Amino acid sequence: MTAGLHQLPVKMLGDLISPRALERILQDAATSRGTTPGGMDSQTLEDILKREVFKRLQLSVPAPLAKRRVSEVLAELSRTTQERAPLNDAALDELEEHARRFALYFDWPETQRLRGLLGVARQEQEAGRDIAPLVQEGRDLTAQMDRRLQEGLVVQAQDLAELRAIFTRVQGLGSREVRRLDTLIAQIDEAQTQGTLVPGEVDRARTLTYTLRKLLESSVVQGLGGGDSAESALAQARVLELEREHALQALNAAEQEFAALLLVRPELRAQFETLRGNGAQPPPTAQALEGWCETLRTVLAEVLSEQRDELSALERDLSGHPAGAGVRVSLDAARHLLDRGSLASDELRALGTARGALQASPDGAGLSGEAGLNAGRELLEIERTARDLPGAAAELAPLIAEAQAALSHGQEANLDPLWAVLERHMGAAAQERESFDDRADRIVAEYDAVRGLAGETTQRLGRLADTLRAQRRLGPMSAAARSRYAQTLDDAETLLAEAQAEYRAAQEVTATFGDDALSGLLGVFELGALGQEPSVPADPTAAEVWTLQGCMLLSGPRDEITVPLTNLITLAEDMGVTDLTMDSAGHRWAAQRDAEGLWQVTRTRR
Repeated sequence: MTAGLHQLPVKMLGDLISPRALERILQDAATSRGTTPGGMDSQTLEDILKREVFKRLQLSVPAPLAKRRVSEVLAELSRTTQERAPLNDAALDELEEHARRFALYFDWPETQRLRGLLGVARQEQEAGRDIAPLVQEGRDLTAQMDRRLQEGLVVQAQDLAELRAIFTRVQGLGSREVRRLDTLIAQIDEAQTQGTLVPGEVDRARTLTYTLRKLLESSVVQGLGGGDSAESALAQARVLELEREHALQALNAAEQEFAALLLVRPELRAQFETLRGNGAQPPPTAQALEGWCETLRTVLAEVLSEQRDELSALERDLSGHPAGAGVRVSLDAARHLLDRGSLASDELRALGTARGALQASPDGAGLSGEAGLNAGRELLEIERTARDLPGAAAELAPLIAEAQAALSHGQEANLDPLWAVLERHMGAAAQERESFDDRADRIVAEYDAVRGLAGETTQRLGRLADTLRAQRRLGPMSAAARSRYAQTLDDAETLLAEAQAEYRAAQEVTATFGDDALSGLLGVFELGALGQEPSVPADPTAAEVWTLQGCMLLSGPRDEITVPLTNLITLAEDMGVTDLTMDSAGHRWAAQRDAEGLWQVTRTRR
């Protein structure tokens, strides 16, 4: 049996039932069969999964869900080699390869802990000590980082699709900013293909798209003048919506940048929630947001200084005691994080628990430093897992505080009640995820029925459908990923309803005028404008002429047809069309694109 194979159920079912409970089930089941978890063959493990594990899962989740998840573990088990792999240089080489893969994300706590773990593992191996626990922790860390990477790639893919869609609208501006945006999109696309996150490039591209979109919409407002026309009001509303959207994006980026600080400073989290508001009030101005971020940077520098002092004190206090592998890994990880300018709150808490255990029982009567550290890390694992489960953190907060106080005084803490609370929330989250996946499947299936429609609604729905497919493929999700999944579902359902309404309207129109009579026009001319005859010039025989570059109107009448006309030209460019002729009940339309990319559109009476 492959080393650590009994950890497979713990890894794959850890979102439904606590790892401790699963390990206990495996231990008891193995003992009843006259073996140990590490000594089980695949047939024994398969039998335990079908019996004890499946039975236990049904206490938390519905039987169909439990059956499906156990089947997934069995399928993975059948693909796993049956020979025990020695924990030697090859195992550490594999972990070091993973460490190099994630070296780019040096600000992730998992990256720095893996780095420290590898150094300690090599030392332990040279001393002839067992490194199996360190190797297993290293594998767990790489699994956590891979989950974080995959979630990030889903978000980046969605950002890339939106950036491309916006670029098609603003490329006609032809400015240096447009060319820079084109370059950034190419860089993000290449990184996405290689499975690499480039948040800096994405942020710069977002800022450019905001600037260009605002310029485009502002030019429409200026072109329409200061009158009371509905189109002018609509363009002004779009400018305000752009400003609101950009402010919220900047606020979310700040939350992500300072997430570790907001965790250790609740008063700053409260300020952030006040700044974000409830959606009814306007978002903060750019100046207010920058001022708040500057405050956070100042506080972060102070907390980093405090944590460096705390680490120095911990190193002094622990230096007089034999340091086990776990203590050394935590010390190295904390040092690496602080050297990189990242907070090491979790590592310092675990080390503080170890110090408390040693100081409370210097004669060894209570918890040892290593045991205190392990208990502290288990408590941290409970706390981190609770953050990813709706409602779990608030319910567990008093229990965690009580357990932390006991450990700090060198006393053992019974963590079983905490795991029990966590399991209940895990079961609820698993059922919620099941419902999310069902909604995603339905949306994607119903989108396929309307995807033939042209128009902005269907295009946006298509991008969200792609995102839902990617989110659907993710394994266990973090709280942030689950929140994004829920938001994508809500947005997609809204757009799906609009697309279905457009589809029904198109069917009604084509039933009157013949099949494909309006093919491609939905989304070009708004539904509300269908059947409305555009305004005509004073001289009925005169031709009206518009000149456009991309989606930007350079000259010509500005009336209710302006926006549909620019949308039509944008669609034509997307399709590679350079010459258009169209007839309506009273007009003939002709549009041609010259070698310089300028469009001339004429409208004459028939």
